[in-house]
Amino acid sequence: MWILHKIFSKVIKFSLFKAIWLALFLILLSSVTVRVLEPETFPRFIDALWWTMTTLLTVGYGDYFPKSDAGRIFTMLLIYTVGIGAMGIILGKIFESLTLYRKLKEEGKLTYNGKNHTILIGSSKEKLENVLEEILHSGQNGDIVIVDHAEKAPIEHERVHFISGNPADEDVLLKANILNAKSVAIFADERDQLSEYADGKTLLIASRVEHLSKKYKQSLYTIVEVKKEKHIALFEHANVDEFILSNDSVSRLMAQAAIHHGSSKIFEQLLSNTQGENLYEIRKKPHWVTYKDAAMELFEMGAVLISDGSSLDIARRHTEKIAENTKMFIICDEETYQRIKRY
Repeated sequence: MWILHKIFSKVIKFSLFKAIWLALFLILLSSVTVRVLEPETFPRFIDALWWTMTTLLTVGYGDYFPKSDAGRIFTMLLIYTVGIGAMGIILGKIFESLTLYRKLKEEGKLTYNGKNHTILIGSSKEKLENVLEEILHSGQNGDIVIVDHAEKAPIEHERVHFISGNPADEDVLLKANILNAKSVAIFADERDQLSEYADGKTLLIASRVEHLSKKYKQSLYTIVEVKKEKHIALFEHANVDEFILSNDSVSRLMAQAAIHHGSSKIFEQLLSNTQGENLYEIRKKPHWVTYKDAAMELFEMGAVLISDGSSLDIARRHTEKIAENTKMFIICDEETYQRIKRY
């Protein structure tokens, strides 16, 4: 018993990888041993292996069993040492590894290795939940990777991965696999009351993203939330692709609603994928030559062409030819959008 105790105390300290290799070795050794002891009972090695596995897992189908005294003694030793002891330790190691993995994932200490994901930086839990809801309703397949100073994941979801650390740190962004991300969205820090401080932090992170883009020669699509419109000129030096004005946008929406009653409902539908008509991106069809060709055909299908991705004046440029890689935006429902994609 003292010898077994010493053996098990050392086995417990094994890593999961070593424990699995030990289990495989003991299973193969036991199969060979029982076949040597009773070659007539176990004529093939697969028969001995089958008996070993069903015995260790306490299934015991009874189709194979030792008949000699030596075989029965070996079976008892196998059950009480390898079966109860070693297999119990291995199962414990597996559960221990799963628990450790879950803990490290919740604490944001695991590197993300996926691709075509969306990285969200510096957002509140409420905003993150809204973004997650919109992405899920949009039908996008990519995961969401949240990068924040927090010590625990703000949202638990199968498609959400959390990276804990300073978003302006290169190593932290690389842990989020930023070089293979579909887009990087940087939110303004709501803890800073002054717009200058909040935009300053956002600019620092955006500059780091641009630095990684140049360093690794990888094009990174970035969207930033800016609190003051006059600060946009500063972000342009960081090659930010899109700007979302937080405070100014709300003020202007309020003004539009005050002037044009009911206009807020239109903006609400355009900003959400969960109700009514929504904004969708489409590609140019081969037979569309001008914007008028595209607009007329889309209108017949139940969609309205509103932009070429950069401006809203395409109605005044209806005779202009459409470039091959032009992104066009339409307003329609989900069913119409899917029909246009298949067309």
